[in-house]
Amino acid sequence: MNPIIKLSDNAAKRIKEIMSSAEKNALGVRVSVKSGGCAGMSYVMEYSKELNPTDEVIEDKGVKVFIDPAAVMYLLGTEMDYKKEEFSSTFVFNNPNETERCGCGESFKID
Repeated sequence: MNPIIKLSDNAAKRIKEIMSSAEKNALGVRVSVKSGGCAGMSYVMEYSKELNPTDEVIEDKGVKVFIDPAAVMYLLGTEMDYKKEEFSSTFVFNNPNETERCGCGESFKID
């Protein structure tokens, strides 16, 4: 079975960097989806301090990513990347399920 999310090398490297400076009780990074933004939904990333029994856990390239169960159906087949540009750096979700994305790239829609 394919993983829900695949991590690019850049994303895995950045998560390792983030985790090295995170609080000691952080287990990994949690990805979830919330309602909001101009297109209807947005990605949320935060430290995960505990494993919820319903979380999906992706272990890839030496890092752990916890997926909120409510987000799984929206994230199937997504590649998580990390882009560093001159004035900003950000995680990017290349999601094949998106049918629309707002102009600023902060939110998306799935039909």
